[in-house]
Amino acid sequence: MEKIIKFLREAYAEMKKVSWPSREQTIQYTVLVIIISVGVALFLGVLDYIFGDFVKNVILHSVKK
Repeated sequence: MEKIIKFLREAYAEMKKVSWPSREQTIQYTVLVIIISVGVALFLGVLDYIFGDFVKNVILHSVKK
């Protein structure tokens, strides 16, 4: 039991040393992450559509021969 209490005290002491971001920084970083995530999703969606269309055309073209 002593080890658990010691661990919790040390963890609490370390958490006091953490430099937490401000509310404004947290909001800015969250918005940035959402924008980048949407951008990457759109980019990958476009690539998926292009490659899917390409593969479909290759398969249909090879079947017609």
